[in-house]
Amino acid sequence: GPRVRFGPSPTGFLHLGGLRTALYNYIFAKKHQGTFILRVEDTDQNRVVPGAAEGIEDMLDWAGIPPDESPGRGGPAGPYVQSLRLELYGRASAALLERGAAYRCFCSPQRLQLLRKDALRRQQTPRYDNRCRHLTPTEVAQKLSQGLDFVIRFRLEKGVEPFQDLVYGWNKHEVAEVEGDPVILKGDGFPTYHLANVVDDHYMGITHVLRGTEWLASTSKHLLLYKAFGWEPPQFGHLPLLLNKDGGKLSKRQGDIFLERFARDGFLPEALLDIVTNCGSGFTEKQMGRTLEELISQFEVGRITTHSALLDLEALPEFNRLHLTRHIENQGLRQKLVRELQGLVELVYGDQQVDPDVLENKYVERVLLLRKGHISLLKNLVSSDYSYLWVRPSVSRQQLQTISAEVDEIGRLVVGLMTRQTAALTMEELNKDLRSLQKQTRETKYSSMMQLLRLVLSGRQHGPSVAEMMVTLGAEEVCGRIQRALSS
Repeated sequence: GPRVRFGPSPTGFLHLGGLRTALYNYIFAKKHQGTFILRVEDTDQNRVVPGAAEGIEDMLDWAGIPPDESPGRGGPAGPYVQSLRLELYGRASAALLERGAAYRCFCSPQRLQLLRKDALRRQQTPRYDNRCRHLTPTEVAQKLSQGLDFVIRFRLEKGVEPFQDLVYGWNKHEVAEVEGDPVILKGDGFPTYHLANVVDDHYMGITHVLRGTEWLASTSKHLLLYKAFGWEPPQFGHLPLLLNKDGGKLSKRQGDIFLERFARDGFLPEALLDIVTNCGSGFTEKQMGRTLEELISQFEVGRITTHSALLDLEALPEFNRLHLTRHIENQGLRQKLVRELQGLVELVYGDQQVDPDVLENKYVERVLLLRKGHISLLKNLVSSDYSYLWVRPSVSRQQLQTISAEVDEIGRLVVGLMTRQTAALTMEELNKDLRSLQKQTRETKYSSMMQLLRLVLSGRQHGPSVAEMMVTLGAEEVCGRIQRALSS
């Protein structure tokens, strides 16, 4: 099967753009019984952030798209970290030097800086002038004997062959006409991206390169490298950019596009996978709420279009609501949510003496099933509107008597009503029943009766409707709260 790779730089957290690239690679591999590889591209050592590589792998695991081969898991084509493969790049550039496909460049940083300034002053794109390409073997030997520093540059040849991109179709960029010869090995023995990714894709047996469209213009250069090595290149497919819904670049400065944040805020990974593919292309259908299995079965690389993908993050809660509903309906996943919700309740209400009964599995599970579809995040259920579920109010009979003298009467009527309810409670039915109960009192107005019930059930003046609270609490809990208040 095919071998594909995701090659992030460990310079920070994994963000949505990176997740999307990883996801397309993962889906492609799974669709065709292939292998998905995580390769850490850390050749720019100045920008490496300690722990970032592990963080990226953890987030792929969290997202449910773990790599088959990676720094953490190992595999037959390792090491999977570029800074541990320097010997390979050294050998590869030596082979190119030997063939005359690359050369040593002794130009000082100062000279390159001047070239750059000069070009910008003339309003041209800065490029190396290929000066060292023309050094004779004698001149090279002389400079080496003087101990001068050098980098290795690749000789760009004219006459690029077109290649067929899986997304963009036939393509070619006459690189030699617009660029100077690129550096492939720096003075410190570290490769540049161009050399490292070609060498690694070759030795890791990569068959398909699915990467961001920002690399499309470099692909002709990479193909020249493959040709110079005499290697068979992989197939390339460039993925259109992921942009904000206003068409701007996803800003990392907003800090709200990192996976860690979504995980911390309680979004389900499935909702993220769904939204980043929903705004893109490559799938037969566009409906919300698709699972990873559905994404895999619907995926066709030929369906990816070249349009940028516009991401509307404001829709994420709605995506999450659908996936949360599916989790609540699935018995196994529901048990996991019950434990998670119990943890959230302890966290938020732990100091308010939560009654152990209120954390009973059965009770918590009932709450989930009843509020399914009404909440977009599990943590909505510990917001103040829902505090009545977890904190039993301490209301005295005296407080209630200030609202109506007929407290005992009303209490008896409601308890009677709740015990008679054999079928599942519905809000419509309850509202009707409460109206007719009020007619059985002697002098209590409907609004006073509701105020009284709201206080007994939640200890608060505001919040969800009384009927909604009764349905969600359930008959047993409602009766318990009424009886406790009346006997206090």
